[in-house]
Amino acid sequence: MPEGHTIHALADRLERAFRGHEIAASSPQGQFVADAERLDGRVLERAQAWGKHLFVSIGDATLHVHLGLIGMFPVKHLVGGAVPAPVGAVRLRLVGPDHVADLRGPMICTLVDTARQREIVSVLGPDPLRRGQRPEAGWELVHRSRRTLAELLMDQSVLAGVGNVYRCEVLHRLAVDPLTRGVEVSPEVWQEIWDDLVRLMPLGRTFSQIITMPDQVEDAERARRSGRGRQISRSLTGERLGDTFERRFLVYKRTGQPCPRCSNTVQEREIAGRRLYWCPSCQVRR
Repeated sequence: MPEGHTIHALADRLERAFRGHEIAASSPQGQFVADAERLDGRVLERAQAWGKHLFVSIGDATLHVHLGLIGMFPVKHLVGGAVPAPVGAVRLRLVGPDHVADLRGPMICTLVDTARQREIVSVLGPDPLRRGQRPEAGWELVHRSRRTLAELLMDQSVLAGVGNVYRCEVLHRLAVDPLTRGVEVSPEVWQEIWDDLVRLMPLGRTFSQIITMPDQVEDAERARRSGRGRQISRSLTGERLGDTFERRFLVYKRTGQPCPRCSNTVQEREIAGRRLYWCPSCQVRR
């Protein structure tokens, strides 16, 4: 399932391509026809992400999308102004002056009013990719919970947008035992988790790939500061993962391999419906 950085990058892409323009909306698949007609010919005012939820304001309506496990919403430049025929089961197509965006396979695709949008957002925890967010709201749930950190970090009411890869990688980066129960987590450790997510997730947003290896994080931060990151971000359609950096991780999907910090064996187990990867030797309770 796409993590929050992917949805924020998608919102950025939609805004660059369509904001302030009238769009042609249609449902080639035929399952969103009436709502597409309501959007057709209206101006796209804003696209924004809250965790894994996308909200797109078009005219007097708001499109709510959750990609789920298989959803995709690539935004492509129109070559020579020609609109290509849709490929696959396209739930919703948006066409602007220079771009086309095709939504396929979403878990949620519906129109919502302001009250419903607020209701959806109200149950989400703080989002590390949104300005003005603070970790205290998540902490209120964590420090009273008997659930493990591994479970809590997958709970969108605790932190919005965090998924399995960030869960595994951040806990390893900070040498924190993922099996520590919430009631045993200190506020200092929770702040460290939040700070690392605030550092890492914008890199994922820029480069469309999760970057957690220390050397790659430093390179990605330099690229963002120089402006090269913006150029790379604008070249990506969202149809596939970015490839600026080699796909490497500290523990994610490295079961049986040596831990990069202590050389002991990386292990895995299922927690909260996903495979947790961690090093029991150097990830300790703090």
